Amino acid sequence: MLDTISQLALIKRGADELLVEAELVEKLNTGRPLRVKAGFDPTAPDLHLGHTVLINKLRHFQDLGHHVMFLIGDFTGMIGDPSGKNSTRPPLSREQILENADTYREQVFKILDPSKTEVCFNSTWFEPLGAAGMIKLAARHTVARMLERDDFSKRYSSGQPIAIHEFLYPLCQGYDSVAMKADVELGGTDQKFNLLVGRELQRHYGQPQQCVLMLPLLEGLDGVNKMSKSLGNYIGIAESPTEIFGKLMSVSDELMWRYYELLSFRSNDEIVRFKREVADGRNPRDIKVLLGQEIVARFHSLKDADDALAEFEARFQRGVLPDDMPQLSVAAGSLAQVLKAAGLTPSTSEALRMIDGGGVRVNGEKVGDRNTALGVGECVVLQVGKRKYARVTLT
Repeated sequence: MLDTISQLALIKRGADELLVEAELVEKLNTGRPLRVKAGFDPTAPDLHLGHTVLINKLRHFQDLGHHVMFLIGDFTGMIGDPSGKNSTRPPLSREQILENADTYREQVFKILDPSKTEVCFNSTWFEPLGAAGMIKLAARHTVARMLERDDFSKRYSSGQPIAIHEFLYPLCQGYDSVAMKADVELGGTDQKFNLLVGRELQRHYGQPQQCVLMLPLLEGLDGVNKMSKSLGNYIGIAESPTEIFGKLMSVSDELMWRYYELLSFRSNDEIVRFKREVADGRNPRDIKVLLGQEIVARFHSLKDADDALAEFEARFQRGVLPDDMPQLSVAAGSLAQVLKAAGLTPSTSEALRMIDGGGVRVNGEKVGDRNTALGVGECVVLQVGKRKYARVTLT
């Protein structure tokens, strides 16, 4: 096991906030493996790269020799965490939860070492707790404290409804930490309130308080909004190698560094070297290729990564994309409207003529359907004729 300073450097890489650092140093100094927890409610069947920011950090803890607990919220998923939402999230059925949970287990082991991962389900302790136990748990917190949570406070002050069961969610997440005897809990920045409830409940139950490590929310392909399936700006880890690689190649050069920090397993020294090389004139596309291959290999194979690169290069005729290609944000709409808004055609009628004539490509694929539409959050490379290109983010 590495020394405490080296461990702390890897643990804090890409993190937004660590509470409380002095306590974590004290835990690391004991030399024992820490119990590290991260919970995921299986509210959708597939994971995307935004989800993997936490899972990657769990892998860091595994590599450091700590005990990782991957918690599937099969009980809390039926409540629905409203974090960051301005309305009540509809709960899922037990059947939906279990079906999604199965896919989660398959996908996370593309990152985590299954022999070093304890998979937990919080129904294990909540179902025996029963109604009486839940009421006792609810007595540990006040309504006033719950309203300190930002999204609850905003909804209450604006007269939007808050269902009683929503107050139970932070308590349940906090009690998970008690049941699991967690030393460290990971979560997104939008989870801070819930993570701190875990510390409070552990103190109440006479346990050492967990440290809280908060990771940033990964921006989607548009570089603005959080990666989300509902916005269409996501990269699913179950997508094909060519889809994953192509989407990663479409991100802006600036966003590429953010993805390196939060998604790559390359060392900080390597990433700093890449940045220096780009500053000295190396084409950032070369660095983006390395990221794309790394991510494809993680979720598929090295061969798939090589094949995806070969297909990408063949599709774009080996470097035909200009280095100075403009990067634009335009309103979502029909392909013809987007082409005009991006300045690639003088009018929508000319855009339609080019589409009909086979002179328009989207991400290297020829598009002949004039009814093609591009949705909010998509990030695409558009080509009109042989010489007009633009990388366009749809807003």
